[in-house]
Amino acid sequence: MYPVKKLKKNYEGRMRPFRIVGNVYFVGTYQASSHLIDTGEGLILIDTGYAATAYLVLESIWELGFRPEQIRYIVNTHWHTDHTAATAGFAHLTGAKTCIGEYDAPYVIERDIFTPDILLRDGDVLRLGDTAIRFLHTPGHTKGTISLFFDVREGGETYRAGMFGGAGSNSLVPSYDGYYEGCRADYLASIEKLRRERVDVFLGNHCWNNDTDGKAEKLRAGGENPFLDPREWTRFLDHCQKRCEALK
Repeated sequence: MYPVKKLKKNYEGRMRPFRIVGNVYFVGTYQASSHLIDTGEGLILIDTGYAATAYLVLESIWELGFRPEQIRYIVNTHWHTDHTAATAGFAHLTGAKTCIGEYDAPYVIERDIFTPDILLRDGDVLRLGDTAIRFLHTPGHTKGTISLFFDVREGGETYRAGMFGGAGSNSLVPSYDGYYEGCRADYLASIEKLRRERVDVFLGNHCWNNDTDGKAEKLRAGGENPFLDPREWTRFLDHCQKRCEALK
């Protein structure tokens, strides 16, 4: 949805960590988003990114004042290694339980990326502290892509945060590793499923989904929180649908 910056070195994707809203923080890199939720009874890490940038995610967690051993669960939105390659290392370091959609589990196991502790199914809810994350099976980008939704509180208000766990159209062509027959139809059906969800805070699976880095700069400058936009979710789903329908 937003232009993608081309980086020559992994470390060029370093982003200063920041609080997005309520108890939700960005701890990832430009190349691969990672989000941290402070539930009051432990942390939930959403996606770990590339193995080569794990040290940047770790530094961001420390910089925010958290400790890696506070991570209780690692949620992986889908099996692609830009989201999962660092998961085994983080699990070993923290003792956290690893989660992934049930239909993506064979991919991470066969490729020796990590062995999941929890297989997520459509409608499952993960509860920890004051946070309850609801998962939806939204295949297309991969067979087992999961999207997630949870409430977050800010300034006396409650907002609904949401993430499309695999929005890229790059995997919807036969030459892509992991492509499967029917993936485009699945992708479009998932978009329709996601349209039924109310989302006030759209969390990007990648920075270019929701201009994470641009919004971070606006947050630091003060003023209204740019992540609080109940219309952005629908705009993004419209973009994803048009992009898929335009594929040859």
